[in-house]
Amino acid sequence: MTPLQATPASPARKIALAPDTSRMDRRSARAWTERMAVRQLPDGRYAVDSESGATYVVDLAHHECSCPDYELRHAKCKHLRRVALEITLGRVPPPGKFTTKCAVCGDRVVARRGEPRPYLCSDHKLEAGDRVTDRETGDRLIVYRVTTDRADEVEIPSANTTVAGYPGNHRYDAADLVVEVVYPSDTLRRTRLRRYSFPYSRLARPAEVDASPESAPDVAQAA
Repeated sequence: MTPLQATPASPARKIALAPDTSRMDRRSARAWTERMAVRQLPDGRYAVDSESGATYVVDLAHHECSCPDYELRHAKCKHLRRVALEITLGRVPPPGKFTTKCAVCGDRVVARRGEPRPYLCSDHKLEAGDRVTDRETGDRLIVYRVTTDRADEVEIPSANTTVAGYPGNHRYDAADLVVEVVYPSDTLRRTRLRRYSFPYSRLARPAEVDASPESAPDVAQAA
């Protein structure tokens, strides 16, 4: 079978993995020791650049590989094994997930396919119901949602300006994501929650989360 042609992706460095392979079968040992590079393809399969210079496609979900060993013998080849190893070691994302960048800091994030944006790393992830503090006033707030919009793109009609231009927000990055929050007192009312927009970096997580009943209302269901 014709090896996969080169794809327009950044070249990955071929490396060898090195455990004690003396008790392994031949294919497992070669999966560990040969110099290969694994990268995920847009369709969720994996390209394996082998030590020989050929590139093969591994479909881990169907346990298939385009290499001759698999095509002729239907064996669990070294490429299938290497992809599984790279996933276990966290070098490439597992099926159903992909690698992207945190929308706040740009660090590597593994996200689930179909997961709504923005993609945030563990250090910057905010979810509905999280408690945060306004750095300017010290007010305690509750996250409603993190948007994909920049602070200099979101208009505040009543103030005739953007979130970035609103008084108190000038010293925060205009490219910040906009976070919509509600005030805890508003969650006690049986009316539509009023949401307020803040630049991401204006909000800080408090040192300790208030354990009172109002600390974790179900704002994800509010509208």
